[in-house]
Amino acid sequence: MLIALAIAAALYAALLALLWFGQERLIFLPTPLPEDQALAREPDVHERFVEVEGARLSVLELRLPEPKGVVFFLHGNAGNLASWFVNGDFYRRAGFDLVMLDYRGYGKSSGRIGSEAQLHADVRAVWRAVAPRYAGRRVVLYGRSLGTALAASLAAELQPDLTVLVSPYESMAALASQHYPWVPAALLRYPLRTAEHLARVRTPVLLLHGDRDELIPLAHSRALQAVAPHARLHVVPGGGHNDLQVFGSYLDAVRSALMSL
Repeated sequence: MLIALAIAAALYAALLALLWFGQERLIFLPTPLPEDQALAREPDVHERFVEVEGARLSVLELRLPEPKGVVFFLHGNAGNLASWFVNGDFYRRAGFDLVMLDYRGYGKSSGRIGSEAQLHADVRAVWRAVAPRYAGRRVVLYGRSLGTALAASLAAELQPDLTVLVSPYESMAALASQHYPWVPAALLRYPLRTAEHLARVRTPVLLLHGDRDELIPLAHSRALQAVAPHARLHVVPGGGHNDLQVFGSYLDAVRSALMSL
């Protein structure tokens, strides 16, 4: 019996060690792209790179002649700009520029994600690169899924005109406890504390969540609203995690929020 317990403990320790050193592969699911693949296919969409320490980040920008402001979009944990930067007409009609980056290792961005601090620093570096164009204009920080913690963190610093969090999570620890209850929270090297950041945002916040989201349940948005009572929660009936963009109520809520600025 003691030998069996020792073997089980050793296997458990080995599994935890594997998770400690390999959790990037569980959290981040990048799809790289060839360097020569063109991402900007419309005349008002421009491709650029932003140099950061140890890497350069691929960025796409929809630039209107006289934008009302900018939507700075932080996407989810899978894919790349080719799959995320797909609804330019929505933002053209709303009168907003759209700026979106690929994290390290995604799309044409070089390097590898190595820490949460690095992620936040990269997001801020791209924002600083584009921000001068929007002095005196409306600023909207938009995070989806993985990007919601990054957007909330930047929003706590900038206090933008609007923060939009789509399918957000309270924290990575809270999410992991639901899907992997046997994993100690201390093992997470990417705590990604959305609630902690959002509690410091004093400007308008819009939360959008599908009531059939099985990956990040609606309860996470309700927990975020509890720490930020001024946040408005829009529940998308029938919406899952990856399909909100096909629901008219979701598009109407985002459109209305942008047009009201």
